[in-house]
Amino acid sequence: MKIRLMSAVLLSTAALLTPLGRAGAAPTEIKGAAILEHPCGKVAVKHMGLVHAGKMDEATRLGTQEMQDKWKSMPADDRKMMSEMTKEMSKTEAQISADIKAGGVLAIDGNSGTLTIKREHKDANGSGTETWTQRYVIDGAKCLIAP
Repeated sequence: MKIRLMSAVLLSTAALLTPLGRAGAAPTEIKGAAILEHPCGKVAVKHMGLVHAGKMDEATRLGTQEMQDKWKSMPADDRKMMSEMTKEMSKTEAQISADIKAGGVLAIDGNSGTLTIKREHKDANGSGTETWTQRYVIDGAKCLIAP
């Protein structure tokens, strides 16, 4: 009787502690050029290249279904305005790749990821830091841009 009770207590304790071990796990970080080998790094570069080329419909297809649905539900005038604005702020694939290599950090936490790129710049007015962030949903070996 004591053995069964002890086994039940041990199994219950193990079952309760297992999720706690996972919940406290730190995200994995990938830095610099190694990001370009990860599916999220590849989709970041491809997406930016499509945006820079003005191909917003193609760029949107690299996102989650939620992101695609939001894009499709926008009035045509709003989509046009957003396309023009994001194209102006976008970079070429070569530029975004260089920025990722120089100051990119990709944090992976379970099925989500966040790419952050920090760039420091100096000009006649002083110096500053520019930060760019993009979130992702990871589904196996596939990485999708999240809204």
